[in-house]
Amino acid sequence: MELTSVDDFRERAWSLLPKGPLDYYRSGAGDEYSLRLNQSAFDRIRIRPTYLKDVSERTTKTNVLGINMDMPVGIAPTAMQRMAHPEGEVANAKAAAASGVLFTLSTIATSSIEEVAEATPESNKWFQLYIYRDRELTKNLVRRAEKNGYKAIVLTVDAPLFGLRRRDVKNKFTLAPHLQLANFVGEKATGVHNSEGGSGLLEYVNKQFDDSITWEDVKWLVEFTKLPVIAKGILTAEDATTAVQCGCRGIIVSNHGARQIDGVPASIEALPEVVAAVGERVTVMMDGGIRQGTDVFKALALGAKLVFIGRPAIWGLTADGQRGVETILKIIKNELNICMAIAGCPTVSDISRKYVVHESYYSKL
Repeated sequence: MELTSVDDFRERAWSLLPKGPLDYYRSGAGDEYSLRLNQSAFDRIRIRPTYLKDVSERTTKTNVLGINMDMPVGIAPTAMQRMAHPEGEVANAKAAAASGVLFTLSTIATSSIEEVAEATPESNKWFQLYIYRDRELTKNLVRRAEKNGYKAIVLTVDAPLFGLRRRDVKNKFTLAPHLQLANFVGEKATGVHNSEGGSGLLEYVNKQFDDSITWEDVKWLVEFTKLPVIAKGILTAEDATTAVQCGCRGIIVSNHGARQIDGVPASIEALPEVVAAVGERVTVMMDGGIRQGTDVFKALALGAKLVFIGRPAIWGLTADGQRGVETILKIIKNELNICMAIAGCPTVSDISRKYVVHESYYSKL
């Protein structure tokens, strides 16, 4: 069967992945209400096209934080990608490079900072950071990212520990023995291979991540690194404002793929609040629930300058390695291009708030 949509790739990937890795990638926190909401919230946003505009010459190209991209879509940091494909993060990063989009490497990746940099020396890459109890280890991660050409540090602020993901607990999820957390050595590389009765990953994180961090630690990071710091995991105007005051150059509105707290808003629901608070001062981006080009259009109309996909890239990686991720990106780019043309927006900068309304707008008629 020809795979022509993200949903097609999802179905193929779900048929190929073993239960443990599959449930890890697809699961959310709690009853997974927010996981479903991340996508269903897009269905409540209506596009208001404007017709009879010259869209014969159009482009999806954009520039975000000084980086030129072929479209306003990047690859979100997703952990342990060699569970999906033997080349893991390297294949995903190569696909992003070939497609002219941004790639973000996770701290808890199964390919190292150096491996990904060596495989994609000229591409645009960011490094996602968790702050560990061992601050020297944290400093070392940042310095390695700087040395290897990564262009920003994406600090995840919503994970003092990991949320309760029941599928992982039920499966007693652990990383396969032949894989490792490639950015670490010793205990910090192997702890996730074992379980004391529940999720091995959750137990690892609870031991290693620093749950005492505050905004003072964000200031420390901003002062410590030579790279711009982007705060990922923001859902409120208050936190967005504080992040900017601490020196963050960008905000990623995100609920962590709905994997931290069930019952939080969808990222697209929180986006307008954050844009209104800080959108004129820093670059606001988002992830969560992007599955097609119209989703990208809606997020841009609500003020995001860039959106990220996580699970769709994993489905492409599982189905067909680097080529699968490239196909996912081509599908989304084509859908966005068609949406822009029909809606009357020849360039990304033409997409504005006037092009979308909440469904309640029409119920009042």
